[in-house]
Amino acid sequence: MNFHTYFAALNRTMPVQTCIVGTGGFGRSFLAQGLRVPLMQTRVAVDVSAETAAVSMRAAGIAGADISICETPEAARLAWDAGNFIAASRLETVLDLPIEVVVEATGHPEAGARHTRMAIEAGHHVALVSKEVDSVVGPELALQARRRQKFVSPVDGDQPSLLIGLVTWAEVIGLDIIAAGKSSEYDFVFDPAAQTLTSNGQTIAAPEFADWLHLGARDCAAVAAGRAAAASALPQRAVPDLCELTVVANATGLMPDRSDLHAPIAAIGEVADFLATKADGGLMSGTRRLDVFHCLRLPSEVSFAGGVFVVVRCDDDATWTMLREKGHVLSRSGRTAMLYLPRHLLGLEAATSVLEMALRGVSSGAQDPHHHADLVAHADADLPEGTVLAMGGHHHSIANVSARMVPAGPLGPDSAVPFYLAAGTRLVRSVASGTPIRLADVAIDKDSELWRLRARQDASFFPG
Repeated sequence: MNFHTYFAALNRTMPVQTCIVGTGGFGRSFLAQGLRVPLMQTRVAVDVSAETAAVSMRAAGIAGADISICETPEAARLAWDAGNFIAASRLETVLDLPIEVVVEATGHPEAGARHTRMAIEAGHHVALVSKEVDSVVGPELALQARRRQKFVSPVDGDQPSLLIGLVTWAEVIGLDIIAAGKSSEYDFVFDPAAQTLTSNGQTIAAPEFADWLHLGARDCAAVAAGRAAAASALPQRAVPDLCELTVVANATGLMPDRSDLHAPIAAIGEVADFLATKADGGLMSGTRRLDVFHCLRLPSEVSFAGGVFVVVRCDDDATWTMLREKGHVLSRSGRTAMLYLPRHLLGLEAATSVLEMALRGVSSGAQDPHHHADLVAHADADLPEGTVLAMGGHHHSIANVSARMVPAGPLGPDSAVPFYLAAGTRLVRSVASGTPIRLADVAIDKDSELWRLRARQDASFFPG
C-alpha cells in the first residue's frame, strides 16, 4: 500500500490540526513528531498545568517565544489567530479552537473519560491513547462519536491499534488465525555466563533457567512451566498487557484462552510452537485467542521491541516450506507460523490514526463499536474493609490487585468490577485473596464520569 496515495489530502490546503492532552512520554514524542508530519500540525498541548505543557513543548523543539500560556478560551483564540503554539491546563480552554482531532494521552481513567466525552460533544475526533479509559467505556465513547459522525479510535504507536491492524490484515488475505498478541513491555534476558535473568532493570540469579533455555523437542507446557518457575522472582503478569488486549478484544472479537493469559517466556522463534493449539503441541485450547509472550533472548540477541504478532495455520505445505526457507518463523511441526511487526513507536507513528479519521473518515479500531470483553479486578491478597485501591506507578497498577479478562456483561452488585473503575475507590467490605473484587465491594461515586458512561454503555450493548 502506498501511504501517500492512501492519505492523499483531496481538496485540502491546510494540515490536520490536533491537540495533545497529557504530555508525558507518548505526548512529548507526539509533539516532537508533529513538527515533522507534512499533513498534520500539533499547536495545542494540555496538561495538569499550562507550564507543564509548555515545558514538554520546549523539550520537543518548539521555541519558547512561540508558545503562549493560555488560561481562558479568549486568550487561546488570540494566540491561535497569531499563529502561536498554545499551552493550557484545561481542555475546556481550547475546545472551541479549529482543531479536528484531540489526542487523549493522560492515562487517567476519570479525567481521560471526561476529556473524551467533552471532545466528542465539541465535534472533534478523539485518538484515545489512554487504554485505561478504553478498557472501561471505550465502546460507549466510540458509539457516541459515531452518532455525531465522528470517531474515537485507538492509536498507531501503541500495541492495540497495531495489533488490530495486523489481525484484520490477516483476515483480509484469508489467513486462519490461531492466536494474536504482543510481547510484554520488557524482555527476559538470560546471560548464560553469569547465570542471571534480567527484566525491566531487575537482575536475579537464575542458574536453573539454563535447564529450560532451549525448547528442543520438549513439551511446550512443561517448558513454559519450568521457565516460569525459574523466573518466579520476576513479575510475569502486568495489568497494561491485559488492558491493551481488552481493547483488541472489543475491536476484533478475539478473546483470551485463559483470563490471566498464558504469558509464556519464549524466544521469538518459539512463539509459533507455544501459541499453537494443544492438538498441535501448544498451549491454546482453541483458535482466535489473545495472549502475550515475554521475549526471551540472550544479551547479544535482538529484541521484539514490544511488537505484535499473529500465529496462523499453515494450510499449504509447499508455500509454507518455501516461506520457512526464506526465514519466516514456523513451528517445529510446520503446522503454524508467526507473522509479526517488531516495533511500536509511540507518538512517532500516531499520525496515521489521526489522518485516518480526519482525511479518510475511518477509525483504526472496530468497524462498528462492540463490547466483547471486560478487564476486571482480582485480589492477590486478603484486602480488609476500608482499603483504598490506589492506582500508581508507571503501569497504573494497584497494590495486591491483578487483572483478568472476562466476557463482557452489564454490571450488577455481584459482577467483578472493571479494574479502572475500581481504581481509587475504597472497599466497603473485605475481599479474600484469590477472588474477584465485586461491584458491591467498593464505594463507587455514582456522579463520576466513568460510572455515568459505563451505565450508558451497559444500556447500549446489553439493553434490558
